[in-house]
Amino acid sequence: MFEKLQIFRMSHAMAQHAGARQAVLARNMANADTPGYEARDIAPFAETYDGGRGFAARATRPGHFTDRAGGYAVEIRDAASGQSDPNGNSVSLEQEMLKAVDVKRQHDRSLAIYKSSLTVLRAAIGRR
Repeated sequence: MFEKLQIFRMSHAMAQHAGARQAVLARNMANADTPGYEARDIAPFAETYDGGRGFAARATRPGHFTDRAGGYAVEIRDAASGQSDPNGNSVSLEQEMLKAVDVKRQHDRSLAIYKSSLTVLRAAIGRR
């Protein structure tokens, strides 16, 4: 029943996107000292959300897809900054930490939307 309401689909998709992006950012941080590693990221939620038409295949275990995270295309987005270590690594831990805070906010926002929608739904059917 709840999966057919668009607000719940959007909230679920936003939480999935936050989880997938957190995994990519964690991989970036883990490879902060790897020579030649280029920082990766996922496109913002607004660019990837398709309004409930479904998502691409989802990774069921680590390493299942090498260029996808949770059904989202992982791409090199920080290469344009032009800053990298002498060994060719483009990961900035400060930038990754700021992105991780943004991901936490996105996840918290998705939970707040879900809880608020449940409250409205309960009020509509007469329960508190």
